[in-house]
Formats: sequence, C-alpha cells, structure tokens
Amino acid sequence: MAIKTWIAGVALAAVAGIGGFIYLGAGTSPAPASTFVLLDGSQHTTADLKGKVTLVNFWATSCTTCVAEMPEIIATYNKYQAKGFETMAVAMSYDPPSYVVNFAQSRQLPFKVAIDNTGKVAQQWGDVKLTPSTFIVNKRGEIVKSYVGAPNFPELHQLIEKLLAET
Repeated sequence: MAIKTWIAGVALAAVAGIGGFIYLGAGTSPAPASTFVLLDGSQHTTADLKGKVTLVNFWATSCTTCVAEMPEIIATYNKYQAKGFETMAVAMSYDPPSYVVNFAQSRQLPFKVAIDNTGKVAQQWGDVKLTPSTFIVNKRGEIVKSYVGAPNFPELHQLIEKLLAET
C-alpha cells in the first residue's frame, strides 16, 4: 500500500511539474531559425522578427480552441502592433491551404499568416503537435514564454507590455 501511495505521489508530482513547465515556459531560449511561408508566397525568417516582441501561434482551422481564441489574438495585435509587436499565425501542415486562406480572409486577420506545408516549422519549434501552441519572443529573439492551449490574455498583455518596455 505504501508503494502504491509513493508511486501515485511521484506520478502526481511529475504531472504537476510538466504542467508547470508548460505553463511557465522553459525559460529563455533562442527562437529556432525558421522560414515562414506566408499566404501571399512571401517568406519571413525568425531573424526578421528581431527587434520586435512577437507572438508565434501554431493553430488549425479545425481546432475549436484556436478559432475561439483568434478574436483575442487579433485584439492583442491591434492593441500593441504600433509599439513594435508582431504576430505570426502558423497553420499546421494538416490544415488544407484553402481553409486557411478562407479563414484569414473571412476573419480579416490583420497579421502575418503562414502555412507550414511540410511540418518543418512546427518541428523546429519543439515538435509542436498540440494546437493552439503559442510562443512569446522578445526583441532579442529569445522565447520567454510558451502556452499550450489558450493563453490567459490579461497576463499575456502584462508580459507584452513588459517586453515592449525593454531596450
């Protein structure tokens, strides 16, 4: 009985630790070198994002949480873009390009939308499989926070304001 309790405790601690790791992010690490192919065919790289605070969001049109959080992502972009904030919405490789284009046009997404046709970008960003997955990158090109699932937007806004204030 004591062994079962101990194993259950270790399992619970591991799950809590992983959950905390995902929620709090892995600390500061360099954003991976990636090339994003936008809907218009143009390309942007991770290096192009330096000097801006950037939200990189992996999403899919078939993901209900992704669709539900998109108005908040739009509002966040609109609130901070004039201050040096960028958003890159990366559609997953399994998302049909025509669905992504239709979604971006019908919702009038005001930020950059990329399609990860090969899945290479998702792999470079930590082998992203769950959507939505969101990364916050500071002006130096370092990932400072990551979220699996919808972010807590008031908390996210506080972080963005702090990062925008950094030199």
